[in-house]
Amino acid sequence: MQKTAIWTVIALVAASPLHAQTIDPHHVIGAAIASDIARDRQAERDARRTPYASPGYGPIASVAAARDACAAKALYQAGPNGKLIGRPRASTMATGWEVEGEIGFADGGAVPFVCSVRNGSVSSVLLQR
Repeated sequence: MQKTAIWTVIALVAASPLHAQTIDPHHVIGAAIASDIARDRQAERDARRTPYASPGYGPIASVAAARDACAAKALYQAGPNGKLIGRPRASTMATGWEVEGEIGFADGGAVPFVCSVRNGSVSSVLLQR
């Protein structure tokens, strides 16, 4: 009981306004920047350890899902007259897949597309017109 009372008195003295410390805004900003840098570095390490794992950004976790998602996005960008020609080809990247395919149109023309899937979601689609 006596030890508890001593620690309580020490805690009260340490928390009293006489011994209160002021917090410098520069230290808070510096700590926030350091925290962001540490979080980014950890994300890079995690991506190197498990390059195809989805860290919660999207549901795409397989080559087939990447092909399907990219084909759907490319068809959406091509418009209502476009249709998929053949099966898109997928190759691996550091954090996902790159998908290449071709969209055909009713007038007989066709355009190739390139699509990137990173961290479980489609990051970009490029129709080469």
